[in-house]
Amino acid sequence: MYIGRFAPSPTGPLHAGSLVAALASWLDARAHGGRWLVRLEDVDTPRCLPGMDEFMLRQLARCGLTPDEPPTWQSRRGALYQQALDQLVAQRLAYPCACTRKDIEAAQAARGVARARGAELPYPGTCRPELGGLRGRPARAWRLHTGIFEPNQPSAGVDSSRHAINFDISSANLHWHDRRLGAQRQDVAQAVGDFVLRRADGLWAYQLAVVVDDAAQGISHVVRGEDLADNTPRQMLLQRALGLPTPTYLHTPLVRAADGEKLSKQNGAQALELADPLAALGQAARVLDLRDTAGAELSDALAAWVLAWRARWAAPSMAR
Repeated sequence: MYIGRFAPSPTGPLHAGSLVAALASWLDARAHGGRWLVRLEDVDTPRCLPGMDEFMLRQLARCGLTPDEPPTWQSRRGALYQQALDQLVAQRLAYPCACTRKDIEAAQAARGVARARGAELPYPGTCRPELGGLRGRPARAWRLHTGIFEPNQPSAGVDSSRHAINFDISSANLHWHDRRLGAQRQDVAQAVGDFVLRRADGLWAYQLAVVVDDAAQGISHVVRGEDLADNTPRQMLLQRALGLPTPTYLHTPLVRAADGEKLSKQNGAQALELADPLAALGQAARVLDLRDTAGAELSDALAAWVLAWRARWAAPSMAR
């Protein structure tokens, strides 16, 4: 059974960029005869605005994008995330970390490593148990030990055959295929380092929450914006560590602002103007290289886009 999802963060209203991701994920589910879920990723509670979750759901409904099950909220699923962290700790795949950002910057500066524009510095493994651990300092966060995933050292208890199609099970150097972007590769240990699972402020990190939720909800296909493609290898590594299945991924084109940057709430993206939902959907459809259906009824336009999406993206064995 195909199960897809749209998972916005309620930190502001849906904008043109988020509507592209919502429409693409809905079309993919409908084109495969599957189910489409909505999950409110409100795990970063300080950034979430009161009532914004319900407002976003009304925006989706106004566009004819209604989930097949009641929405879920990450903020209500902390017990599941704790179980996953406990499992990783028991497997010695996660460890406590005392480092601040300044500590990481200083450690990398000593190695001659500078921060790339718009990127986080890879964590150098300062608090790894084999390197001395916390050294008497209080723990601030929890990290995944990517150094465990060395060649010929698959994690105990993980059935590698479940993942072999998607990536090399014996390494943190991951290879996978994106349905739109094609062949992808990243060495997580080198590019990112031991990434955070639970933050210093006690909140759950996005990477752990999304992996646990996708598995718990049976998500088979993830369709989301291209800016999240870089997150995929970290999530695949966590799926391997927890013995969870890996969804199929498709990352959609981004809507960009006048300066070429990704349109986002952080750079002042305007809320969707939904006086004419079909016009807003038509703009999203053009970004997805679908023909605009100006003048049609909303339901007819959505039906036409499902047919076009099915012809381009649906696997023949799954499309109905």
